[in-house]
Amino acid sequence: MNNKSVVAAMMFMLSSMLLSGCSQIGEKTTSVSIIYLITTLLSLALLAGYFLSMKKKDGWFIVLFVSVFVVNSGYFSLSVSDTLNGALWANRISYLGSVFLPLSMIMIIFNVTKTNYKKWVSILLISISAIVFFVAASPGYLDIYYKSVTLGKVNGVSVLNKEYGPWHTVYLFYLLGYFILMATVAVKAFLKKKIESTVHAVILIVSVFVNICVWLLEQFVNIDFEFLSVSYIITELFLISVYLMIQYQEDFIKSLSKKAVTSSKESGKTFENNSPEFIEHCNFMAENLHCLTNSERAILNCYMDGMSTKEVLSKMNITENTLKFHNKNLYGKLGVSSRKELLMYAKEINREKA
Repeated sequence: MNNKSVVAAMMFMLSSMLLSGCSQIGEKTTSVSIIYLITTLLSLALLAGYFLSMKKKDGWFIVLFVSVFVVNSGYFSLSVSDTLNGALWANRISYLGSVFLPLSMIMIIFNVTKTNYKKWVSILLISISAIVFFVAASPGYLDIYYKSVTLGKVNGVSVLNKEYGPWHTVYLFYLLGYFILMATVAVKAFLKKKIESTVHAVILIVSVFVNICVWLLEQFVNIDFEFLSVSYIITELFLISVYLMIQYQEDFIKSLSKKAVTSSKESGKTFENNSPEFIEHCNFMAENLHCLTNSERAILNCYMDGMSTKEVLSKMNITENTLKFHNKNLYGKLGVSSRKELLMYAKEINREKA
């Protein structure tokens, strides 16, 4: 597609090789620390690459990339810790990233799937994440998350020997709840056709499914390696791939609509219904109708039925600012600059279909 996509594909292949390589570790050895170091450097490279390559940056993507780096740096620091206090701080660092990572994932999925949510939802989720982090970071101060914890060595690699406390399940239910929410939002958006491409929906659902499988594996199988360190990197690549594809598609549509609007303005918008320019723009609109969201289609149908702005607001149950937002996207995708112009072409398209 473009250089960004090529880089993403290369990173995906590299992380996939890391994942396959981890399965050959067997016992926990110093090679585990090396793998944690590699995943830390890889996540740092992805973070730097995002800042250097993306002109338009998304705040939640920044949180995602930073969180993955923090998680992996925590895993690595723990594996080379020499004191219990140092290991506990490394454990807190890894939990800091692990807690805010699913938060960033769900917010990205909300945005990608165009799922509307109230401002208080994000505030509530951030508050819950902060509470869960303080619970998970309590070992060394309280015995609610771990009843007791000591530092051990397995083949030269530091590990925490833990006896779980009564609040340990809080983090488990926290992760499981997020995974269920992510899968629900992705599937619901696909069924409601808020995701314009089946490929986008599949990538989103697979990215969540991979994390669920890895999480379940670590809960029920005694493995001395945190596979989530790798699966989180793969999740980054899945999400950024969807984001890049959607951005590419939107930029392509905008460029086409810009050309159409420019052509319309240069011709003074005095096209006759049988003029080549009028026919060309009708064809352009007909080809791009599939790019409209369900809300944009509904608004277009309201306009076609001759509804006033007040009637549209009442039927759609939206605010005037929301309608202006949809109008901007609707006009941009179809290459028009007003409702009058939109109706002129849309009615001709319907007439030709009839």
